[in-house]
Amino acid sequence: MNSRKNIFPFLIVCVLGALCYPSCKHEPFSDNMPDPTDTIPGDTTTTIDTPCSPDSVYFQNEILPMLVSNCTESGCHNAIDRQDGIILDSYTNIMATVEDITNLDWNENELMEALLENDVDERMPPLPNEPLTPAQINRIGQWITQGAKNNGCNEQSGSACDTVGLSYTNFVQPLMQAKCQGCHSGANPSGGINLSTYASAKSVAQSGKLVASVTRTSNWMPKNGQKLNQCTVNKIKAWVNAGAPQ
Repeated sequence: MNSRKNIFPFLIVCVLGALCYPSCKHEPFSDNMPDPTDTIPGDTTTTIDTPCSPDSVYFQNEILPMLVSNCTESGCHNAIDRQDGIILDSYTNIMATVEDITNLDWNENELMEALLENDVDERMPPLPNEPLTPAQINRIGQWITQGAKNNGCNEQSGSACDTVGLSYTNFVQPLMQAKCQGCHSGANPSGGINLSTYASAKSVAQSGKLVASVTRTSNWMPKNGQKLNQCTVNKIKAWVNAGAPQ
């Protein structure tokens, strides 16, 4: 990524509701991959057992799902299409293919420059998609400022897990938007599973497929992401058991 002229033509073809990129084309319920270790790939000092700190931004928990959902659809920045040589589906690929990703000058940092672009014809994500919110862009900027580490944390550690009063609106929808809809939305969602609406999410939940996909020991959902912590899994189970209320 040598210039804005290189990245934006390819970003403009990315559509959030479009077909998912080939690496999203996974079998949601296969169990043929080896169990992972609890050490984050590429980082030998941080494990997913590390308690989350409110002062830190975590790549595995927040940044990677955000980039996968917004930038890696078919024809864009995934490992197959590799538009402009940029791949945004893993820490290793981001660090290897995004030029100036650690630069704290947002006019030089190509990722931040694209996100902050005021011209709707050039900013990322492109039309007809909504831009990332200021809060989301700020989180990416904070992650870079904090060293752009391949870090992750246990969101459950050190706090009680409240599974009472959960609904699609207050819990499931934000979770799906952050971690699932990059693959499971659009006209041809991965595995035939659409998680972009309440009706479709409820159907998947009541079929047993949602819980199965987040509890298996390998090839779990979200694809290419850190496994959901036990508290989040317990909340999903509680929502399903309560009849998947809206």
